[in-house]
Amino acid sequence: LYDDIRDLRWYWRLLAQSLAALIIIYWGGVRVEQLGPVFGLGETSLGILSVPFTVFATVGLINAMNMIDGADGLAGLLGLAALIMLAAASVYAGNDLLAERLSVLCGALAGFLAWNVRLPWRPRAKVFLGNAGSALLGLVIAWTAFRLTQHPEHPVNPVLALWLLPIPVMDCLVLIVRRLQEGRSPFSAGRDHIHHFMQDAGFGPTRAALWLTALSLLCGLVVGQAMRMDVPHPFLLLAFLSMCAGWYALSRDPARAVAFFRRLRGAPSVAPVTRSPD
Repeated sequence: LYDDIRDLRWYWRLLAQSLAALIIIYWGGVRVEQLGPVFGLGETSLGILSVPFTVFATVGLINAMNMIDGADGLAGLLGLAALIMLAAASVYAGNDLLAERLSVLCGALAGFLAWNVRLPWRPRAKVFLGNAGSALLGLVIAWTAFRLTQHPEHPVNPVLALWLLPIPVMDCLVLIVRRLQEGRSPFSAGRDHIHHFMQDAGFGPTRAALWLTALSLLCGLVVGQAMRMDVPHPFLLLAFLSMCAGWYALSRDPARAVAFFRRLRGAPSVAPVTRSPD
């Protein structure tokens, strides 16, 4: 909330997020201790790296949700999709209590989205997440994913967590690499997120959010079924990294990315639009 009011420097935000991660580790008793057979060499235990890895993953998910929150309804819809899939995974794993708690969060987020999504009779959203809302949503998703994948009585493979929030994580990772290559801070403002390219291609905010949410749900469903069919976990990790590499290659050239989404929308290609920072 203070960040929304005063606009904190990025390093103060990272410090606060790291402290929040330490709270869920030492007070909540939830941390990432094993990654499963993700490298095809049996169970991968983190050992002394458990705490730093959990902090890194938590801060990463928080900032992924914060960075994707650049269009009305987008972060909320992607967060709702992730929570629904986590609730389904909880039921499949036999963790009914976690599924019940997630259903309450899904209802709260759906109520928020009723006022956050643009509608034909309402061209602007009435409420917004802000940094406080997107950070809390990222923290909740991180805690839930760790709780579900690390509890010995309700095992769900950690690789699945990547595919429950694929768009924000992919966009965040690729964005950091691109901005560092350009000599810019990863936390600087700019119209170089995936939803910005879609809007430049003619997608409205609501349509872009629905497309990306549908893709997120499809990824989670396909990977969930692949795990049930005992598809090797290294293959699923490689598939995610390949998707990130593909988006990186496409988005390095903004005009090419916009042209791709124009074709996806069924519109003719036009000269690229010059974009200015937020």
